[in-house]
Amino acid sequence: MLIAQLSDPHVTTGPLAAEPASGLHRALGRVLALRPRPDCVVITGDLVGNGRPDEYLALREILARFPLPVHLAAGNHDDRESLLDTFGGTPYLGGGFSAHYHVDQPDGTLVVLDSHAPGDDAGRLGDDQLGWLDGVLAGRTEVPAVVCLHHPPVVVGVPAMDAMGLTDADALAEVIGRHPHVARVAAGHLHRPVTSAFAGTVLTTAPSTWMQVSLAMTGEEEIGWVAEPTAFLLHLVSGGGCVTHTVQVSHSAGRTCWF
Repeated sequence: MLIAQLSDPHVTTGPLAAEPASGLHRALGRVLALRPRPDCVVITGDLVGNGRPDEYLALREILARFPLPVHLAAGNHDDRESLLDTFGGTPYLGGGFSAHYHVDQPDGTLVVLDSHAPGDDAGRLGDDQLGWLDGVLAGRTEVPAVVCLHHPPVVVGVPAMDAMGLTDADALAEVIGRHPHVARVAAGHLHRPVTSAFAGTVLTTAPSTWMQVSLAMTGEEEIGWVAEPTAFLLHLVSGGGCVTHTVQVSHSAGRTCWF
């Protein structure tokens, strides 16, 4: 199973729309140029900038002609109801009307969680969703699983971002720890690539397709945006394990495709 993980495109409308939209379009074009092509793309949250219905329509227009399956996760900049209004019942949300869902591939299970907590930049899954996750993972232990969400469930040493992490990370770790076939936990939110051990497996966070967050590792340093290269992660899930590659986009000499 080959999964391209994009994150944090922050698609918007109006005068500032061009750069986020172009960044996402370039990243998707780079995905199409890969050989072999990935089985699917997952975008781990902050799909749009402000959670407005018109922004989700703009996102849908960008994705409309993309020929590979795309699966969407909600982030703190998203609005769950607007997301469901635009993409509910479509393959973008696993064919259902929930922002948490799973997609069974022949060689693995892709699980997408909804860590969006209305009115809060921090994330939360809640007992009901964690119970659902436990059941999904228990139901298909013969193949590896990849669990995707927006908010990373670890402290990464960037105080401003750690202050808005996943509030029930310990509860998620308990669930993941019961299922050794979870080959990767994939998150976004940080606008930086980070790797960490987590609950007996490996957590990776994807950089943004738009703009990266400065590496402000002290509380005295103000966090901000930096025009570092955009990229995405490519997860090769095979033999019960997972190898992750970082694929450059904005500063890449690699081939890209139009769609």
